[in-house]
Amino acid sequence: MAIDRQRTGLTILRLCLGVFFLFEGLGKVRWLSNTSMLATQLNAWAQAASPNSWAGRYLTSIAIPYVGYFARLVPLGEIACGVALIIGLWTPLAAFIAFFMALNYQFAGSMLFKYSFLTSGYGLPVLGGTLALAFGGSRLPLSIQSSGPARAPKAPRS
Repeated sequence: MAIDRQRTGLTILRLCLGVFFLFEGLGKVRWLSNTSMLATQLNAWAQAASPNSWAGRYLTSIAIPYVGYFARLVPLGEIACGVALIIGLWTPLAAFIAFFMALNYQFAGSMLFKYSFLTSGYGLPVLGGTLALAFGGSRLPLSIQSSGPARAPKAPRS
């Protein structure tokens, strides 16, 4: 039996990103009871951002005023996406939500359009990996749930 290298590669990516998001979320569990940690980070980003920039306006009008919600949603979202990716449950949806969370982090920190975004392991690799899984992550090996009917086996080549 031949190995489907693309699906195997995406499965490895799914598992690695799942572990990444799970542990990122576990590291933020304290935010559930203490929102000041996130508030401090957001205020530092707001101080560093240009007031008229998109990131500056986003921080002052959405992120900082609703820090209480974000401090609870972020760790829960990262843990949920991490577990979903690890077990292969609704992989494209979990990957898209993880992509959006990672993009939000990069945007809020004004990191998206800097050189360091291209060299940071939290930047392009995470965004690219989650987006790849959002588009191609259905029906992967080692998943407890597939989205759609199983593929018919390929006919052997003669």
